[in-house]
Amino acid sequence: MVGSVLMNKYAEGYPGKRYYGGNGVIDQVESEAITAAKKLFGAEHANVQPYSGTPANLAVYAALLNIGDTILSLSLEHGGHLSHGHKVSFVSKAYKVVQYGINPETGLLDYEEIRKLARIFKPKLIVCGATAYPRKIDFARFAAIAKEVGAYSLADISHIAGLVAVGLHQNPVKYCDVATSTTHKTLRGPRGAIILCKKELAEKIDKAVFPGVQGGPHENVIAAKAICFQTAKTPAFKKYIQQVVNNAKTLAKALAKEGLQVCSGGTDTHLILVDLTPIKITGQQAETALEKCGIIVNKNMIPGDTRKPLDPSGIRLGTPAVTTRGMKEPEMQRIAKLIALVVKTPENSLVLKQVSADIKKLCKKFPIR
Repeated sequence: MVGSVLMNKYAEGYPGKRYYGGNGVIDQVESEAITAAKKLFGAEHANVQPYSGTPANLAVYAALLNIGDTILSLSLEHGGHLSHGHKVSFVSKAYKVVQYGINPETGLLDYEEIRKLARIFKPKLIVCGATAYPRKIDFARFAAIAKEVGAYSLADISHIAGLVAVGLHQNPVKYCDVATSTTHKTLRGPRGAIILCKKELAEKIDKAVFPGVQGGPHENVIAAKAICFQTAKTPAFKKYIQQVVNNAKTLAKALAKEGLQVCSGGTDTHLILVDLTPIKITGQQAETALEKCGIIVNKNMIPGDTRKPLDPSGIRLGTPAVTTRGMKEPEMQRIAKLIALVVKTPENSLVLKQVSADIKKLCKKFPIR
């Protein structure tokens, strides 16, 4: 669908209110995507036009905040996203950003500490959601904290939207004012994003997306989003997501058994964060060595990391892609052994050669279809 003729049609505006003619079919397509998104997440309103996750978050800020207002969000090194207010992002230039982190002893979000920060700094918006936090997030508690201090609450569920869709993670739409999400990752759809919100914020959100921060919507991608949302309602998708979580839990346990330090002691979701400090290798070194063997992970900062983002102390792994190929728990245990072997001996060419051969055999057994 992304490669269809729909990519050629300009359609600035919204269904029934376009600035170009010839959009009768386009209006039907986008309306179907909106309906499917609302149904999937139980939302009062959905905007399906955001190009990706960062523009979606920027649109929310533009809709709900004035320049100079305060945002409370999770810091990058503790699992947050650049668009949540990192110092290199435009967000930190337009707004005052206060950031919270992970409890160093538990590896978990400290809701009481977050509440204290909210009461001290009185933010206009509290952002919850993460890109590298492996545990479940209590969106209801975040919403309660935001309500206590008179702030809006925004849940960025880009990484866990698939889990939310099938009921394997708390749905923030029930509690938070706004939720944003990409449509790839665990939703397994096209590259793009959506914004879900309460009905009373619909007009502000829509105006912030267009004409606020975007021009013409990519209707070919919106059509693909519609298919993605419909597919996520099927029993097959729920079975897939359950296996994604099962695989992640198995992989985390297997990595720990191999002597690697798994942050927070495990995972509740699809992703795993590994602290490589004890084995004296950096995230960049591990990423490079593993890629030589055909294992793709990404270097990632860990809570309290003192290293730079381009060469941090950890790696982040996820199980959606291998699960799509059909791999299950036995393969996760096998992959964990191979990962551990490489990161413990990244300079051993014989080890890298053997692991590479093993990975090729595994991939041939589970081809991409």
